[in-house]
Amino acid sequence: MDPVTLVVTALAAGAALGLKDTASAAVKDAYEALKGLAKRRLDGRPDGELALDRHEQAPDTWRNPLLAELAAAGAEGDGELVTAARALMELADAAGSRAGKYTVDVRGAQGVQVGDNNQQANVFHAPLGR
Repeated sequence: MDPVTLVVTALAAGAALGLKDTASAAVKDAYEALKGLAKRRLDGRPDGELALDRHEQAPDTWRNPLLAELAAAGAEGDGELVTAARALMELADAAGSRAGKYTVDVRGAQGVQVGDNNQQANVFHAPLGR
């Protein structure tokens, strides 16, 4: 999974779990830490700050705007942010983390989707000149 998608996925998981009374203190703390790092990364980007705030309440609606803002803010290269996202996903979905669900290598791939229950139709054509 690319780093920015991992961060947004972790933020969505943290928001969903953090709103439940049954969430552990570790999950809530990890979510707050991740959210704080994301806010710091988006500091000075009004659209990014808005997307982050709104994403907590409507993750499906605000996923793409938040992905775009984090990417534009250079979140991919923010090791601390990515590490915090991994840590939260390990708490939120330990089995998925152990199975490598949040580690996806797409080098050289075409038509990639990340997530569960996706559908995709691809048509690949030979490069011109062949």
